[in-house]
Amino acid sequence: MRGLMQERPLLVSGLIAYAEQYHSDTEIVSRLSDRSVHRSNWREIGVRSRRLANALARLGLRQGDRVATLAWNSFRHLELYFGVAGSGGVLHTVNPRLFPEQIEYIIAHAESGHVFFDLTFAALVEKLAPLLPSVRGWVALCDAEGLAGLNIPNLLCYETLLAAETDAFDWPVFDERDACALCYTSGTTGHPKGVLYSHRSQVLHAMATCSLDALAVSSRDSILLVVPLFHANAWGVPFAAAMSGAKLVLPGSLLDGESIYHLLRDERCNFSMGVPTVWLGFFDYIERNRATLDLSALKLERVAVGGSAAPRAIIEKFQTLLGTFLIHAWGMTETSPLGAVGNPLPKHRDLPAAAMFDLQTKQGRPIYGAELRILGADGTVQPHDGVAVGDLQIRGNWIVSAYFKADGPATDADGWFTTGDVAKIDPDGYVQLTDRSKDVIKSGGEWISSIDVENIAVGHPDVQEAAVIGVYHPKWQERPLLLIHRKPGRDPSKADIIGFLEGKIAKWWTPDDVVFVESLPHTATGKLLKIALRETYRDHLTGAG
Repeated sequence: MRGLMQERPLLVSGLIAYAEQYHSDTEIVSRLSDRSVHRSNWREIGVRSRRLANALARLGLRQGDRVATLAWNSFRHLELYFGVAGSGGVLHTVNPRLFPEQIEYIIAHAESGHVFFDLTFAALVEKLAPLLPSVRGWVALCDAEGLAGLNIPNLLCYETLLAAETDAFDWPVFDERDACALCYTSGTTGHPKGVLYSHRSQVLHAMATCSLDALAVSSRDSILLVVPLFHANAWGVPFAAAMSGAKLVLPGSLLDGESIYHLLRDERCNFSMGVPTVWLGFFDYIERNRATLDLSALKLERVAVGGSAAPRAIIEKFQTLLGTFLIHAWGMTETSPLGAVGNPLPKHRDLPAAAMFDLQTKQGRPIYGAELRILGADGTVQPHDGVAVGDLQIRGNWIVSAYFKADGPATDADGWFTTGDVAKIDPDGYVQLTDRSKDVIKSGGEWISSIDVENIAVGHPDVQEAAVIGVYHPKWQERPLLLIHRKPGRDPSKADIIGFLEGKIAKWWTPDDVVFVESLPHTATGKLLKIALRETYRDHLTGAG
């Protein structure tokens, strides 16, 4: 017997229609590249999204056509989220931090007919345009004055396009399983891969994001969205914010510690999210200017960190300096991205601070809609006992089934997607990553977690950032090498660093050497680029090369 309930398709257009009607005056704040602040609201975002939909129709957009963006977090980029997807197109957010060759590849691979770009990427677009003849138009996200001096074929102006249209547009109704967005992986090995999200997957993901045991996004939040709109749809927060009517604060390209601090203070943000490297810069600014800053002016209650593991030192600083609870989250482009979120359970309410920090270092528990498990080296499912370690797998309603234009599925026969992370899961379901499978260090037949050593090393007061890699050893196969990026004006010795690690890790995990570097390389998504480090230092312990 079937239920007798109505069925309405779950579409992204429903999110912006709701926000415009019921949270019309809630602000959308953007810091522009000239450091000025632009103020909009959900009503204006809705109106301009419909104007954009009319403009796209005039440009010949058909359902399923891809529309690319090369843009920072701003009100215009947010309008594209809803105007493109809501009208039946597929929003293709391109990471401008990738190598130009990768950007050229993914725009061509996606067959994006129009590319909307911020003026800060004009020089990049001038180089790309001759290489991408399939792009029918390049749209500058500015007013007509901003086009001066640009040498780009088929150039259009965003504000001119919108000014020529009305906001009379009825969002079309179509199958919720149709595509709404396309994101590509960072492509550290091989070409980037396309992950094609559906309307259904993104609305369900937004519902989960708003739940109390996930990120609890609500109309009471003022959210500084540090994570870029080109990183896995900014972790799905634009959709969740529209669903709940939250205030969004969009920082544009200014992601230095000082800019983040001032936006948090001035917009009274109680929630923010970003990768660890951003928060390292944030605390560096605070520490250098502590005497002149009134930290009580910050209203930051919680911050979500993902992309890579948050060092315990960051977790402690948020709590002790700002009274802010850090929520560890885990996911990837292929998981929309939320798979696990690190909220405490009721039984953890009275934990001592040190024990709570230990809990917060874990990547969190699965949220409803996503299942997690780990497989041992022999392919058997491992127990969730907090001891067994294995390859992390996931399946669920917003998890990739196949890559865009791929020949086969991305999952096994039962729908499980192998994430490339190595992890353990405790009896309460908390996931703790021990490494990426390609980064794990195998020394004398035993595994060493580079993540654990890095997170402890960053706790040293003189360390800005740390990376641990496995390098060749003639006896033990691999041994850990620790690379340290020092804080400005600090000069720790190797003995200082090794001494700081003593008693905090197993003795045989102790790095065989410490190398001080001026900087560490990162991927386009802010993660440590260990493939480059391993190539540079592979023979470091043998003296060869």
